[in-house]
Amino acid sequence: MLLMLLCIQAVVQVPVVSEATPAPPQNIHVDKWLLTWTPATEERDVTYTVQYRSFGSIVWKDVRACNHTSLHSCNVTLTRDESKHGCVMLRVQAERHGLTSKPVKACSRYGDSCSPEVRRVTAQPGSLTVYLSRNHSMVWEHGDHVTHRVYYGKQEESLQQEYEDGTSSVFIQELEEGQRYCMKVQYLLYDKPAGLGSCTQCEVIPVSSHKPKQTDVIVVVVVVIFVAFLISGIGYFLIFRLHRFKQWLQPPCEIPPHFLFEPFPEHHICSYNSSIREGYCDIISSTE
Repeated sequence: MLLMLLCIQAVVQVPVVSEATPAPPQNIHVDKWLLTWTPATEERDVTYTVQYRSFGSIVWKDVRACNHTSLHSCNVTLTRDESKHGCVMLRVQAERHGLTSKPVKACSRYGDSCSPEVRRVTAQPGSLTVYLSRNHSMVWEHGDHVTHRVYYGKQEESLQQEYEDGTSSVFIQELEEGQRYCMKVQYLLYDKPAGLGSCTQCEVIPVSSHKPKQTDVIVVVVVVIFVAFLISGIGYFLIFRLHRFKQWLQPPCEIPPHFLFEPFPEHHICSYNSSIREGYCDIISSTE
């Protein structure tokens, strides 16, 4: 009886263990309204559903021609006609036996009427410059109501947290040198995201050639500290210890007795007068 219960339990658990959520598709790109993707694994019985979202909407709808398809591509031209301003966002999700993977948004490689064209990305020490084209149909139609939003972050970070807005080119600064940063660009139409974003591009922020090495910084800090202590010591000595130092340098000194003035003997100073034959003398007492 116990053996039968164990067998029944094992049979019931087998499909539960074997069924797992399929991995999401990868490399989802759009080129001239042809959407392509690659499966994450070589699993069988996996189908894919393409969804789109119109400009200004928050609802994702299934693309009728690409619902539960086993193909790895889909022509999404019709979605453009169904969306306001002809701009849509696209995403793809994998499905198997009722289990659905996390949807992954598509990106545009080369840009089109609803996707920005990234002409060049230049990395400099501490900064990143994204050169964008202003010559596209959305600007011709909507003018200054169209801008670019550049999402950026380190390679392992999400690209939705930090961003910079600009019209033609965007300059991003205060980046950590030596780190790899990634970026993608999307149109903003009336301050709302419009169309597909560009595919992610990554660049390594170079290290400045004039940036001092760690050993040089340590040496400079040690020298500064030594000079500060030296100046403080000299100042303390001049203010508080100079008089005592002079006393230490003064040798013991006694005036020898022969340096003292001896009493002068009395001298007679005589003057001689030629008209008087007899001279006279004055007595000058000695002085010390």
